[in-house]
Order: sequence, then C-alpha cells, then structure tokens
Amino acid sequence: MGMVLNPLEPLEAYSRCHPQEVLLVEATVGEELEVVLIFKGVSSSLVRPTAVEADVPVLPPEAVIIGVDRLASPYNPNAPVYLERGIPWPDFQERLLGRKLIED
Repeated sequence: MGMVLNPLEPLEAYSRCHPQEVLLVEATVGEELEVVLIFKGVSSSLVRPTAVEADVPVLPPEAVIIGVDRLASPYNPNAPVYLERGIPWPDFQERLLGRKLIED
C-alpha cells in the first residue's frame, strides 16, 4: 500500500513544534469548503466528522489549502485569540521552507 499524501502534513509538523499555537486551515475539496483545526500535530475537521484512524488524512490529496490562521492555545471557539489571520498558503509555505533552511 502506497503512502497517502497528506496536504496537512507540513502544518501538522509545524504545530508539533509550536504547541502554544492552534492552526485554523481553510481549504477546498472540489466545490466544498473545508475548515480544519490543527493542534499539537493532530488535525480535526470542523465541517465533517473526522476519521478515528490516525493514518487517515483529514483532507484528501487533491485538497487545495487557501489560507491559515494562527491562534493562541488553548483554543476557545467562543473567544478565539488570533495571533495572525488569513495568511495566504503560499506565504505560510515560504515560512515553513525558511524555517527548515534555518534549522538545517
């Protein structure tokens, strides 16, 4: 069985390194809008039920990530504390790559 590509993997890795942050990710799967919460490397869909199996990605490989919000942990849906809102996905990817280059 081949490795299933998980579009959220780099964000899950980021969140494991930043446990004081919660990431709120907006993505599209076809015409559907998806909203995923990532905390300490674990993703949960806020739109549909999340699979119990940890190896089943919350988003399919064809998902297109639109943007990322950074929030302070613990996450309170009634009073979210935003650190940064609406970071376009290409910008966040650049940060992830920049961080990797620095760590190497």
